[in-house]
Amino acid sequence: MNKDYYVVIMAGGIGTRFWPMSTVACPKQFIDVMGVGKTLLQQTFARFANFCPPENILVVTGMAYRDLVLAQLPEIKPENVLCEPHRKNTAPCIAYANYKIHAVNPNATVVVAPADHVVLKEDVFSRVIEEAAEKASQNDWLITLGITPSYPNTGYGYIQFDSSKEIDPACPSLRKVKLFTEKPEFEMARTFVESGEFLWNAGLFIWSLKSAMKAFKEHLPEVDELFASGVGKYNTPQEAEYIQKVYLVCKGISVDYGVMEKARNVYVMAADFGWSDVGTWGSLYELRPKNADENTLVGKNIFTYDTHGCIVNAPKDKVVVLQGLEDCIVVETAHSLLVCKRDQEQMLRRIVSDVSEKAGEKYV
Repeated sequence: MNKDYYVVIMAGGIGTRFWPMSTVACPKQFIDVMGVGKTLLQQTFARFANFCPPENILVVTGMAYRDLVLAQLPEIKPENVLCEPHRKNTAPCIAYANYKIHAVNPNATVVVAPADHVVLKEDVFSRVIEEAAEKASQNDWLITLGITPSYPNTGYGYIQFDSSKEIDPACPSLRKVKLFTEKPEFEMARTFVESGEFLWNAGLFIWSLKSAMKAFKEHLPEVDELFASGVGKYNTPQEAEYIQKVYLVCKGISVDYGVMEKARNVYVMAADFGWSDVGTWGSLYELRPKNADENTLVGKNIFTYDTHGCIVNAPKDKVVVLQGLEDCIVVETAHSLLVCKRDQEQMLRRIVSDVSEKAGEKYV
């Protein structure tokens, strides 16, 4: 276990597309969406248990979720929970973590990971992270992980790599990045997959702290300067007040757009470790085990008759009986019930907006 290795877990999302199980009060990263006995945040934390000491793991989240993080991760130090006063996308939260880590270890190598992704092949993931961290610690490289695509998914961003040049004979999966592309239309996604030169963007980053801070200073100076001005306040009683002021004026921007798409020292490591960003109920349906009727059920007393292709989530103390349903999402919580077709889940944003407006914000 390398004491210079650090992990930053980004846990600030609100998970609207997983309503009603995910709410503003308790978003999906704090929920056991897989039905395995651990929340997504707890699974992410455990994934790095052998990578670095627990005191080297930081969680960036919203102020409202600080207590949830500490309750779910009793191993983490309270000062390692970085509370954002406002949601400003990924670049500010990473810049904050950079300066927080720099105050205690300028020689750190850092992995940045979302809190709400699923990894099915944990052993493969660990090997890839270790290899990427080793390469990042020895080179001025910004490394991101790319997932070998299995089909033309239009919900993921894509990374095009340079297939003509091998970077390291000992690591053939490591390639120079040519282009980042946001979620494409289906035909474009199919072209990407067929070309063999594109990977899904997993949103995982590995870099030396020195390389990351240099890249922020060069490509996103307006964000970097705000956090740089707080040097001397990090890990002191003055930190929280200073961060409040920074987030009032800091612009919201993603690290992909602000840094990775501009830097010339960006590399991607291709991997396949059973990854999913679990962005929708539909993606969760694909991940969960299914019974003979292609239903995936989480709940103690769920009875189905002539029901096929459904994903069902119900509280343990509720009896749920379904008859004659095909390809539906059925989710019940203490306050809400959702029943909709799996292929119409894009309506969830409108549904959540309508519920909030007409029934009240307490339901979302």
